[in-house]
Amino acid sequence: MTFAQEIRSNTLILRIAGDLIGEDSGTQLVEVVNEAVSHKVLTCIIDISGLRYINSTGIGVLITILTKFRNKGGEVYLMNPSESVKKLLAITKLNAIFQMIKSEDEAMPPRK
Repeated sequence: MTFAQEIRSNTLILRIAGDLIGEDSGTQLVEVVNEAVSHKVLTCIIDISGLRYINSTGIGVLITILTKFRNKGGEVYLMNPSESVKKLLAITKLNAIFQMIKSEDEAMPPRK
């Protein structure tokens, strides 16, 4: 798995590609989230359009990210899951826990 990160308009944007199966990359994702939350970032958009596969450990990473943001009054959005990932999210009922979006604009604060 590879990921890229950026903070824009006080929103953490993570772009994940490959297979989210935990391991070191899952730990790195959580470290990035901890850093963002410590700087009062309250919104996280996770672009999973490039995610091919996710296992139970990877699901745990996503839930950890969600918990960290919600504990601070924030929100996490999953953007553009593939059909196979969408099915997995439905089977695990995570589609009822995470907000799904199609573009960053849906989760970004309005510009003044």
